[in-house]
Amino acid sequence: MKVLLINGSPKIHGCTYTALEEIAKELQKEKIDTEIFHIGNKPIRGCMDCGSCYDGSGKCIYKDDPVNVALEKAEEADGFIFGSPVHYAAASGQMTSFLDRFFYAGDGYQYKPGAAIISCRRGGSTAAFDQLNKYLTISSMPVVSSQYWNMVHGNTPEEVLQDLEGMQTMRTLGKNMAWLLKSIEAGRKAGIAIPEKEEPQITNFIR
Repeated sequence: MKVLLINGSPKIHGCTYTALEEIAKELQKEKIDTEIFHIGNKPIRGCMDCGSCYDGSGKCIYKDDPVNVALEKAEEADGFIFGSPVHYAAASGQMTSFLDRFFYAGDGYQYKPGAAIISCRRGGSTAAFDQLNKYLTISSMPVVSSQYWNMVHGNTPEEVLQDLEGMQTMRTLGKNMAWLLKSIEAGRKAGIAIPEKEEPQITNFIR
């Protein structure tokens, strides 16, 4: 089993990475492979709703940023952690553009556990946390929770390490993710199938 951890911070080894690394350590203790994928600090295009990804390729038409690389890695992942710093009480602009296309062009996230984590200096964490969770709950992904909302506080990685409750929350999240992944695997071996999907009903509320 493998968990893909997405670092949505422009800083490769900043506060968000510090939190993700703590989760990864717990997953590794449970014999679960991990990879922390940094989306980088270069511009990431927003989704243009061009429809090119409807061809069934599972790829976005734009190939000049890391979205398609992440989509390839996602095919091998059994679970996901999405991490972002707080920018104006929301996820980073890069992370938002990345996730819009990652979820729109990608497929196969259904019934794979996911979690969002947030790092912030002081405020805006719960608003950003809610934003990231919406990607999971629109995709039929079981949402992994912890002992508190998944966030750490600090302006530097060193300060994040001093947030003892936040770091414990990350470790608990890692343990809960491992438990759910193993439970899903046990259910699969016992012959429990995923829910049967209905044909989508699209209602635009236009009269």
